[in-house]
Amino acid sequence: MIKTSPFHQRTSEANQTGLWSHWAGYLSASRYTASTKFEYYAVRNAAGVFDTSPLHKYRITGPDAELYLAGLLTRDIRKCRPGRAQYTTWLDDDGFVLEDGVVMRTAGDDFLLTTAHANKGFLDDHRLGKSVVIEDVSADHGALAVQGPLSGEIIKHLSPEATDLPYFGVTETKAGSIPVTISRTGFTGDLGYEIWVDSSHAVDLWDRLFNIGTPMGAIPIGEEALQMLRIEAGLLLIDVDFKSSRFAWNDDQRHTLREVGLGWMVRLDRDDRAFVGRKATEQDTPRWVTTGIVVDWQAWDSAYRSRGLIPEKDHAAALGGMMLYDSNVESIGHVTSFVYSPLLQRHIGIARIRPEHSTPGANVSLEVTIDHRYELIDASVTRLPFYDPERKTA
Repeated sequence: MIKTSPFHQRTSEANQTGLWSHWAGYLSASRYTASTKFEYYAVRNAAGVFDTSPLHKYRITGPDAELYLAGLLTRDIRKCRPGRAQYTTWLDDDGFVLEDGVVMRTAGDDFLLTTAHANKGFLDDHRLGKSVVIEDVSADHGALAVQGPLSGEIIKHLSPEATDLPYFGVTETKAGSIPVTISRTGFTGDLGYEIWVDSSHAVDLWDRLFNIGTPMGAIPIGEEALQMLRIEAGLLLIDVDFKSSRFAWNDDQRHTLREVGLGWMVRLDRDDRAFVGRKATEQDTPRWVTTGIVVDWQAWDSAYRSRGLIPEKDHAAALGGMMLYDSNVESIGHVTSFVYSPLLQRHIGIARIRPEHSTPGANVSLEVTIDHRYELIDASVTRLPFYDPERKTA
């Protein structure tokens, strides 16, 4: 049975298209309006609100909660003080990435971990006698991501106590009379906040948020706009830019921290923790580098015009299946996420490339299909992210 988020009463009213996708067993709006680009620009110019309620949520408490997470997560949770959050990952014993997520520390021994996949069994299996309580609170909470340059103004009027939150800061506060937890986090690469609320207060929070945000240009946004935004921000999506090793059939479908561009999460020379997958991580020799590519717009346009076609500038993200080649037409990698960026006016992609071809500025060829024929289009390697405004972390 398909579930609905605590905000469904309002999201269903707002969804003018009737287009929905399935996310973790929940209905999730693909887009609310006729134009994905309209929703995209709401985030880049004002504010967009995305319903993140389908995320799995686990509350981890107890006197050994910090010790437990320090032995499980790749980032050192001991450095995450109360009132802060961390983007983190966890690995299998062979050092391959199982999943990524955000862990919020609301008190000394009180943590909330969000994940894309269900992880309760995995979390329980690694308790190893520690005094820790792991609760699946996914259905108890709704969550809204308020993203964009005016998101701070909206939060200031919604909950003044959260106005001065630092990047990846967390606070338990109120929106009017509604108890909420607000974190300065998001998945758009812009200034943004996420609001966590008890499911019983979800509709009231939505109404209060939009009473404040609508005059500032805030609108609901769906998954299609979010894909555009997160690709520009160089943010990885599980099951698209990497696969959980839990569901992989072979090592070609598994990836290490360094291979997915997240090697910065661990400083093995400064960190003495014995976390899951550490030994394999110490011995890792990356087969791939995760990086960005930018397509040569003249080469792109020429390939279409030579066929009498208007050059395609599709804002719908293409997820996977595009090969990359070197000057000898030897396969050197593939693109995992690809989109035409309205802001940059370029086709861009997140790619997995052999290390020897991953130097920023290196020339590569992107394989595309035009009129059912393969074409190689010039592109170049670049660093991620493509878009990183100062306001995001200011």
